[in-house]
Formats: sequence, C-alpha cells, structure tokens
Amino acid sequence: MTRPAAPGGRQPSAAVLCGLGTAQADLLVPNAEISHRLGVADDWISTRTGIVERRRADAGTSTADLAVRAARAALRSAGTHTADVVILATATPDYRMPGNAPEVAARLGLHGIPAFDIAAACTGLPYALKIAKGFVTDGTPGRVLAIMVDRLAHLSDPDDRTTAALFGDGAAAIVVRSGHTGEPGAVGPVILGADGRHADALVVPHGQFMRMRGQEVFQHALTRMSQAAQQAAAAAGWDLGTVDRFVPHQANSRITEAVSRRLHLDGGRVVDNIAHLGNTGAASILFALAHAASDGALRPGHRVLLAAFGAGLAWGATTLIWPDVSCVADPSDRSHQLEAAR
Repeated sequence: MTRPAAPGGRQPSAAVLCGLGTAQADLLVPNAEISHRLGVADDWISTRTGIVERRRADAGTSTADLAVRAARAALRSAGTHTADVVILATATPDYRMPGNAPEVAARLGLHGIPAFDIAAACTGLPYALKIAKGFVTDGTPGRVLAIMVDRLAHLSDPDDRTTAALFGDGAAAIVVRSGHTGEPGAVGPVILGADGRHADALVVPHGQFMRMRGQEVFQHALTRMSQAAQQAAAAAGWDLGTVDRFVPHQANSRITEAVSRRLHLDGGRVVDNIAHLGNTGAASILFALAHAASDGALRPGHRVLLAAFGAGLAWGATTLIWPDVSCVADPSDRSHQLEAAR
C-alpha cells in the first residue's frame, strides 16, 4: 500500500534495501558426523529438523572475520565502498566488551561513524531494520550497513540431542538507503515484540553451552511468528493471499511448515534453505533471501513477508517489495570437510 504523499508532493521517506551479501563459514559438517557421535541413525537429524549439513567456522575465524566478509559483499552489491552507520547483530560477539561493530567498521575503512552491536538473537534482522529506518528517515540521506552474524555452532553441546545438530555459523549483511515508500526495496512497517517471562526456555549461561526446551520454544515460535507475520502484512495493507514469498527465520523445517500452515501459505511461496546451512541465527533470513534470489525463486516485484523468532523470547516481522538487487557471495567462501577427528 502506498501512503499519501508528503507535503510538497514527495513520497514519505523510507529505508530501501539496495545491497545484500553473504559469507558462509568454511567447514562443512554433515549429519553423519553428528549422528555418529549422538548414537542415532543417519536420517534421525534430517527427519526432525530438515537439516542435512551445516557450516562451522574454524578455530581461527572470529565473529568479526565473518562480519567483515559479509559486509564487503553487501557493499559490493550496493555499488559502494562506504556507509554512514554500521549495525551489527549477533549473539556471539568476540568480546564481552567492546562490541564487534567498531572493529568491523575500522576494518572496512569506515572511521568516525556510528557503529554499534545489538543483541536480539535470531530476531536481529527485524530489530536492525527498525533501527536502520530511524537513521535513514530522519531527514539526513545516507546508508546503513546492517550485519547479521552468529557462530552458534560453537555454543551447542555436541552431546545434546536437542541442540547439537541445529546450528551453523555464518554472516550476511544488507545496505539500506534513504528513499520513498512507493519504491521496490522499501521496508514496510516493522512489528517487534518480546516476552522475558519465558527467557529461560532458550539460554546460554556464562561459560556454558546452550540450553533449550525444544517443545516449548517450538510452540512459542509458532504462535509469535504467525502473529507477527499477520500484523506486519496488515500494517502494510496486504492480504496474506497476495504474498508471493514468505521467508521465516530458518530455525527448523518443522517450525517453518507449522507457521506456513497457520498462515495458509502453500509450500511454493515459502522459502526454506535450512538443509545446507542449519540455523544460522540472525543471518538466516538473509541467507534464505540470497539463495532464493540466486536460484530465481525470488524475483523483482515479489511481495515478501519476513518473520523471525529467537531467544529472549523475541520476535519480529516486516514486508517489502523485492528490488532488482544483485546478491553477492563473499568470493573467499570455501568449504572444507570437517574430519571426524575434530
């Protein structure tokens, strides 16, 4: 839905997606390795999660390293070398203090600009988009570089059947610029929420592995992502029947299927690429968008509905018309088989 024109005949300002880049972690970890350790059949993982393999960062790759790779790819996609703000969303920073964003900005040659982290777990993208909209619509034209990066595989207990197979490492980034609500790429209303009463359902205590009450998280994810998606579509003036692509957080194929059924969105309109990456946390929706755009499933002009859910418990959703943007993969991406000895 196009909003009324602002005074002077101009469309109201908006945050417009103009660049998308990804950086996969290097080590390829197939289900066979994890299932052997857990003492289960090879298809035990894939039938429960939809995951066949995932990527893991090696010991020498930091969160900042992945973030820089994805950021450079996103800037190339946007046709620029600069940004006016850097937002980095991660649940796995390299330090408790300072945040990773200032270091990443410096490594990109971006000095003296605002650069900060946000901790919104797997809902990093909608939270970052809400913040980015504030920066680019405050009357000062500019670009925001928003980086989603997580190394969640390193927080998973390799002997825990609930979490050992779910998570992968990786980074993805977008560039948003100031623009107008009527143009492709303009980010629609962003719906956000959180309920800390259930925070202990998914938590990483200091110095420990992740703990998750899987069935409880499943039910909350189903309810909250469905509600947020409906609210975002309504706020944009969309009927769910007109949505071309639904891209949820890639947490688990069963969650994706359940949310899609509740929204009455058939499989052809639902993007699910978890099979080869696992749950990459805050980066998962951007990886899914990049994959769908690259294989032709997502095309310019498509109405796209995004929804996320994660620790906190937190959730978010938004909409956009997919723009004619080139999705750039970091050219240093490579995959190495992770030896069983590791």
